[in-house]
Amino acid sequence: MPRQAIQSKDVPPAAGPYSSAVVHNGVAYLSGQGPHNADGVLAGNDIESQTRQTLQNLSSVAQAAGTELRRAIQVRVFLTTMENFAGMNAVYAEFFTEPYPARTTVQTGLPLPGMLVEIDATVALSD
Repeated sequence: MPRQAIQSKDVPPAAGPYSSAVVHNGVAYLSGQGPHNADGVLAGNDIESQTRQTLQNLSSVAQAAGTELRRAIQVRVFLTTMENFAGMNAVYAEFFTEPYPARTTVQTGLPLPGMLVEIDATVALSD
């Protein structure tokens, strides 16, 4: 099966030479999504609003790829400060249930002003 590029109309378009997701061999590899809606508007200044929008964006990309976030195998969370970990984690728990995906959370700089979080995921196409 050849690689298939995926783009959801419900998220901002890719900002560079990459796909929002690529499907290959029964797995969807979802590029990092941030806290902007499809019109490019930042979801808010707090970590909870931004995490919710980011995970909604990731969910939209997963759906465009023919799957759901509940099938996530691995998730990577990028925060501008670990002081936002608890707020991010509370919203994250609204989107994922057991068995939880493997997860890495790191502190890093993010590309756009005001952006507090970015999340990517690897998601199975079926159970």
